[in-house]
Formats: sequence, structure tokens, C-alpha cells
Amino acid sequence: MKSIAFVAAALLAVADLASSAATKVVVAEADLASSTTAAKGVEQSATAPKPSAVSTHGCYKSSGELVLNTTLTYNTDAECAQNLCWKKLNLPVGGTSNGDQCWCGEKYPPKSDLVDDKYCNIGCSGYDLFACGGFDGETVYWTIYNSGMSLIVKTSEDTNKSASESGSSSSTTTSPTATSTESSGETIIVTQSAVAATVAPVAKSTNTAGIAAGVVVGVVVLAALIGGAWLYMRRRRNQDIEEEHRRNAAVNSFTGKPPGSSGGMSILDARLDPVMAQRRMSDGSIADNQDYSRRILRVTNA
Repeated sequence: MKSIAFVAAALLAVADLASSAATKVVVAEADLASSTTAAKGVEQSATAPKPSAVSTHGCYKSSGELVLNTTLTYNTDAECAQNLCWKKLNLPVGGTSNGDQCWCGEKYPPKSDLVDDKYCNIGCSGYDLFACGGFDGETVYWTIYNSGMSLIVKTSEDTNKSASESGSSSSTTTSPTATSTESSGETIIVTQSAVAATVAPVAKSTNTAGIAAGVVVGVVVLAALIGGAWLYMRRRRNQDIEEEHRRNAAVNSFTGKPPGSSGGMSILDARLDPVMAQRRMSDGSIADNQDYSRRILRVTNA
């Protein structure tokens, strides 16, 4: 009897061990299945860029300035960012979306579009354990990479923020009432007095500049008038000198005086007797209708 009881107890112990082992196997299989399902489409954590190596830059809700190049049947971070964007297109930034789309460009998307990694949840078509973008039912997300071509890459400007800041600046300068703007998480209240205080120095500076410009223009105009008057007087004087020269030339031409001779009555008339020409000129006049080139004997009553 004791032996039978001992065998029964051993059988019960073996049954308990078998049941416990079966339960553990089922739990392990369930955990493995759960972990395998959750591991697909996981966004890799952002890391610092490395030379000649692909590094994840983050999950973004916009593509920024990136351009869709193609869809890849076997899409991965290296296939898109390194093999296509860098080695074929010579671009430093790559991005994936919808699992099979490859985007390339020169700049990262705006920092304001960076979101939590959980939004990039679609597995890559070439390796579904890693995420290649995401979709939450309303918004499309992109996984952005540094292709390894350059460690220093620019970031696109936030167009929405720039437009908002421009609108806030315009309302601040034109509205006479108190306004508020937000910059870097701080709220700045601008009152009418502050605006007036800002505008007053600008108006004063503008008036000073206008006065200086007027003085400069006046000086230039006065100098132009003086210069014009001097040129007119000089031209008038030259004209008078030329007129006097022409008048003297005409007189000299009429009297037979060479232009370079000095004043005086030293002109020799070809009609005069050479002997008479050497004598002192008489105070009397000589008739122009007489020919004195030949000696003529004249008889007069004494």
C-alpha cells in the first residue's frame, strides 16, 4: 500500500510540473508574439551625424524643402538617404514616408515641425522593423536622415512663424492701441506711448536728414550759379577781345599797315617819289588823284 501511495504521489508531482511547464511555454509564446508585433515600424532615436554613415535626424510632420524622388520596393534608411540622395543626387538630407517613398533635399525641415518618434510608425518596405514615416489618420509624417555627405546641414525656415511675426510687427507699428506679440515663449505688451516714443526719434532723424539734404542742394545750386556767371563773363571778355582784334585787322588792312607793326605813320605809298619818301612828311595833304611816282616840271609865276 505504501508503495502504491508513493507512486501516486510521484505521478501527481510529475503532472503538476508538466502543467506548469506548459503554462510557461504558452506565456512565453504570447510574449514573443506581442514583442514581435510591437517591434515593427519603430522609429530609430535621433543621433549626431557621422561622416559617410546614415544617421536618423528625427520624425517630422512636414517634409520642409525636401522633394519626392521615387518609391522604392526595398526602401531603407541607407537605400534612400545614402545610395539615392547622396551618391546619385549629391544631396545631404534624405527622408522616408509611407514606407516606400524616398525624399531628398539640401535642408532639414523646420525645427517647429519636429514631433515625437511615436508618430513615425510605418515600417520600411525593405526592413519593416524600422519606421519609414508614419500616418495617424490625418497627418503624414516623415523620417528624416543625414546621409553622411556633410555633417553641417542647414534647417529650413518656419514659413508660418515668419508670416505670423510679420503680421504681429505690422499690427504693432500701425495700431494706436496696446497690442501684444509673442517671441520665444514670452509675451511683450506694446502700448501707444511706447510706439510714440519709438516713432519720435525716427521723425526727428528724418527731419535732420531733410535739412542736411536741403543745405547740400543749396550749396550746389549756388556754386553752379557762380560758375555759370564766371564762364559767361569770360566768354563775353573773349568775344570783346576777338571783336577788337577783327576791328584792328580791318583798319590795318584798309591803311596797308602790316598786322604786326606798331603805331605811327611809317607807311610807304608806292605812288610817292622814292626821294620824297625819305624826307620828313609834310604837314599838308597830298591829293590822291595825282601820280607822284614821276618827277614833273611845273612852271609857275613868281
